[in-house]
Amino acid sequence: MLTRQQAIDDLTGPGGPFELVTVDDGRGPQRTYAGPPHTLREVLIASRAHGARDFLIYEDERISYDEHFVRVARLAHWLKARGIAKGDRVAIAMRNYPEWSIAFFACHALGAVAVTLNAWWTGRELVYGLTDSGARIAIVDGERLASLADHRDALPAVAFLVARDPEPCGADATRWSDALAERADRDDLPPVDLTSSDPASIMYTSGTTGLPKGALHLHRNHVTNIRNALLGGAVAALLRPQPVEQPDAQPSALQSFPFFHIGGLSGLYITLATGGRLSLMYKWDARRALALIRAERVTSWSAVPTLVRELLEHPEADADALASLGSIASGGAPVPADLIGQIGARFEARVAPGNGYGATETTSAIISNSGPDYLARPRSVGRPAVTADVRIVAEDGSDCPPGAVGELWARGPNIFAGYWGKPDATAEAFSDGWFRTGDLGFVDDDGFYYVVDRKKDVIIRAGENVYCAEVEGVLHELPAVVDVALIGLPHRSLGEEVAAVIECAPGATLDEAEVQAFVASRLARYNVPTRVFFITEPLPRTATGKILKRELRQRYAG
Repeated sequence: MLTRQQAIDDLTGPGGPFELVTVDDGRGPQRTYAGPPHTLREVLIASRAHGARDFLIYEDERISYDEHFVRVARLAHWLKARGIAKGDRVAIAMRNYPEWSIAFFACHALGAVAVTLNAWWTGRELVYGLTDSGARIAIVDGERLASLADHRDALPAVAFLVARDPEPCGADATRWSDALAERADRDDLPPVDLTSSDPASIMYTSGTTGLPKGALHLHRNHVTNIRNALLGGAVAALLRPQPVEQPDAQPSALQSFPFFHIGGLSGLYITLATGGRLSLMYKWDARRALALIRAERVTSWSAVPTLVRELLEHPEADADALASLGSIASGGAPVPADLIGQIGARFEARVAPGNGYGATETTSAIISNSGPDYLARPRSVGRPAVTADVRIVAEDGSDCPPGAVGELWARGPNIFAGYWGKPDATAEAFSDGWFRTGDLGFVDDDGFYYVVDRKKDVIIRAGENVYCAEVEGVLHELPAVVDVALIGLPHRSLGEEVAAVIECAPGATLDEAEVQAFVASRLARYNVPTRVFFITEPLPRTATGKILKRELRQRYAG
């Protein structure tokens, strides 16, 4: 019987479809794929071979691979006519509309860098992303245009292209339909020389400072992510005891993660690379999701744990509605063990549960766990991808033995190039070519990895990163607040919920609703604390003045 390692060796060995070679890009020897694709432009060009096959499904719209390619080509020529060239930044801020995909690949059609801004950001936050990245054009939907209405004077150098806008978008902006109509004579891509080492995207993340940082990804990072996913599917197929009956040969996926997240972006371009079809929603709705799974014969779905639980526990989620599903992956937040067990028991091994470990900086998952391995080890995030080297490092820089907790360090062609315009932050994130993830974990004797805590001060609420220092900075603006600490508390559906522990000034009054309204007026809604604790004594701190957040979590977790 073929083992997993034998299957990997057969596929990645010399002459194999996923042949690996060793290269050194200055960060030490790394394993990478020898064959194409080498750029996202190549992925786009190859996708046209799927012709009339459906690619994107949104409400009553069905966009084929051919139609997608032609719209990408026309938008790319429109961008080029506006002076956009290789290396220029073009920002995208909108919901998961088909236009998001067209805009993203239009950037890569002419070598521009796609700046994928969080569509949940406030106008002030969007201004920061646009100015920090130096974007020359912002492709937005009507909602984002409205949120920027009071901030347009701060963006004199940014031109706007507006999709899905029911209202006139103003003299200083171009409507999407007009842009495509202007280049209706083109269905080819502008010529450009691209390599795997060229910049492809900037995706904003943050650290304990609370200041957003743009993670710069190269084409190599994204295409490695694609090839890792394809290899995983090929290994699973070789190990499968018998072929799975597929009345519809085309893979079908339901998109739950927003495209501006690395998980959502991965779902987009992996679907494109595999010739699948992707069903989109205006916003999450479990009943609508079930209808799409049934109508589009969805075979794979990935979402944060709270959405997985909501769908599986929906009264209409019967066996017939979910009959097409072959895999359910959950990530973006801690996955409760009982949810994994529920998938295993409910589908009797027909549906493979999946999970993984990664970050924006690692270009999605570099460690993954699925199927029987995941059911057997529900606390583990799995084993590293074949291109990824992972270490568990002690405080003194030495490697930890199995079972000992240390910081996860990673190296490989998945790892981002650095933080845009922030050389000091980039240098701090790396050590001798290894990316220091800031997460704590351990590896067992069988090579399975576990993540136990985060060194970085980040709360992950339903897949959204909440950066404590940013929210604490906002709360410190309240006159009644003397001191504040933000902590994450375990939550059955959200993975974690945001809690604020506030010390008020003597005689000052403040209630939970005021705190929540104040944060909501300044930051995206996912930053708003769902629980607020008021204390009269000082926050517990170390001798050096650092707040003991572990102690606070223990105190309030109940």
